[in-house]
Amino acid sequence: MIKGIELLIPIIISIALLTLGERKVLGSIQRRVGPNIIGYWGLLQPITDGVKLILKEAIMPNKSNYWYFLIAPLATFAISLLLWAVIPFNNDIIIYDTNYSVLYILAVSSISIYGILYGGWSSNSKYAFLGTMRAISQLISYEVSIGIILISVITLNSSFNLIEILNSQIYIWNIVALWPIFMMFIISILAETNRTPFDLLEAESELVAGFLVEYSSIIFAAFYLGEYGIILLMSTLTSILFFGLPGVSIFTLLIVITIIWIRATLPRLRYDQLMNLGWTKILPLSISYFISIFSIIFICQLS
Repeated sequence: MIKGIELLIPIIISIALLTLGERKVLGSIQRRVGPNIIGYWGLLQPITDGVKLILKEAIMPNKSNYWYFLIAPLATFAISLLLWAVIPFNNDIIIYDTNYSVLYILAVSSISIYGILYGGWSSNSKYAFLGTMRAISQLISYEVSIGIILISVITLNSSFNLIEILNSQIYIWNIVALWPIFMMFIISILAETNRTPFDLLEAESELVAGFLVEYSSIIFAAFYLGEYGIILLMSTLTSILFFGLPGVSIFTLLIVITIIWIRATLPRLRYDQLMNLGWTKILPLSISYFISIFSIIFICQLS
């Protein structure tokens, strides 16, 4: 338990700094000044934002389902922290080492949809409910593609264990053989984490703020931290699966910057374009690539 707390505290600090880093990168891309008043180079800005949200009043909609309304953001944040349990920071530092860590990530990440579901449904708002319905179909669609992509990585490395996947990349990275899969994985995690150009759950021009429209104060912050926690985790997972680097590495930071860069440059897709991309392009391509990898490995083993 002490080991888990020792690792979770730096993770929470990293999530807070990620919010600052995003604002800094967006400011640079858009040629404007980002946060630079609170602390040196604005480093204390996440703390002041957190204190502001804690001190603000938590407004509860009159017709909301009270307990589900409160539990939803807390569950989302808790699930984002649970996912870090099987992430190796090196071969020795890991909270929970299991031979099925990839399956654990798939199982726990699929539960996170319930936080969004309860948040939108319990708000009793049309905008929130429509955002929730979009979220369910979007996350289910792209989780299928992510699952197929992970099966390709597992097949290539012959293991469900992230540490063994790391060790199998000592001489050559997985990205060499899985470059198309890597590109599809980046697109899929953008959809899975509700990032631009797939942020249709919170589309301001259509749904005001989607499933977050009725949230405020610390319960809004819990949703916010949960979302950024999953972004950082997915970037770390990408670094592990394709570059063989544990923990928060240079490639993790590059992937995070790429996600922010995409937010600053690409317009939001229409919802039908989002679903069409997932079901008619990424899913068939990921299945085809998996079949190719499996066939090549099978033929090599026979020979």
